[in-house]
Amino acid sequence: MDVRYSHGTEVYVVRACYEDDATDLIAIGGAHSVEVLLLTETSCKTIANFHIGSRITAIAWSSRVSSPSSADDWSIELAVAGADFSLYLLSKSASEEEEIFPFGGGLSGHHGKINDMTFCGGRSEDSSRYVATVSDDKILMVWDLHPSIDLTSPPSPGTSPPARPQPTAYVIIFPHPLTSVNAHPSTSKELLVADCRGSIFLTDWRSDPDENEQDSWRNSSVVELVEPRALADSRAGPSAKWSGSVAWRRDPSADFVGAAYGSRFALWDMGNLAGGKPSVTGTSFAEGGSQFRWCPTYPDYFAVSTSSAARGAVIHVHNAAYVHAQPTVFQVAPRPLCVRAFDFVAGRGIPRIAAAVGREVIVFYIGVDS
Repeated sequence: MDVRYSHGTEVYVVRACYEDDATDLIAIGGAHSVEVLLLTETSCKTIANFHIGSRITAIAWSSRVSSPSSADDWSIELAVAGADFSLYLLSKSASEEEEIFPFGGGLSGHHGKINDMTFCGGRSEDSSRYVATVSDDKILMVWDLHPSIDLTSPPSPGTSPPARPQPTAYVIIFPHPLTSVNAHPSTSKELLVADCRGSIFLTDWRSDPDENEQDSWRNSSVVELVEPRALADSRAGPSAKWSGSVAWRRDPSADFVGAAYGSRFALWDMGNLAGGKPSVTGTSFAEGGSQFRWCPTYPDYFAVSTSSAARGAVIHVHNAAYVHAQPTVFQVAPRPLCVRAFDFVAGRGIPRIAAAVGREVIVFYIGVDS
């Protein structure tokens, strides 16, 4: 049974929580607010609503989260980005109301649309301390949400000091606009950073910065993965719309990387890198793929969406073990609607996908009980 939820405005971002104690939580970002939904097999309800005031462009879940279904003293924390290039840390608990902590605005932050973000502390005690953001301004920023030193100016006379210090950022500049970032599932230093030209950089963000700040990406990048056709298409002429979505497979080894670029998807075997070229490529959508997601509960499954409305709201689900087979096609809604964003739900059992279609989020199973 499909679950449908109407947000009230267009839904631009959907992110499911992958933490063990909160696999039934979904965050959705609309034209001016973020809602957190508690999902069951047949329904969902809002447990938090944060008014941001600008369109949401990216969401990332912190590890400091537990669902009302798993704990009486539940709590949620997530980071979000707005279309005004500002960042916000959102929190709520069973005993406290919604709290919004803004950071990264003005001269200290991004100066282009923030396209993606991810927490990147691995499974260590820093798992909720660092969050990485990428933007059209060609910059990767890794934010320390709990800095040991407060670098902000002292408060003016008669004003109270801020409740917490402003986060500080480690900056890495890349040659081209950045579209996607994904943290390694278990380590605390490796990020996948995708640009709009068909390149993916395996980046060690904890490495020492290069003396030449403009080329800092060279010092931090351990491996560059390339999707040759996407790279060739970008060099041949300007792309109609920047795209590129990358993710590590969600298993302990994280031995595979997947990405969607243009009309194709690509998979890389990180244990057998052939000069950075993908081990497998295939066609996703002729009109161009938009987002790539691995299933967290069945690691061989991955899905690709398109933001084009040519065929309506459609998602292709593939099996990496049979990657050349035709994908399973899910027609979520008819034209002129399209899938703006989607994510796999991390709950046990038959995998489900949450898709943003117009003003609704539609949650559906990708299989049936055998």
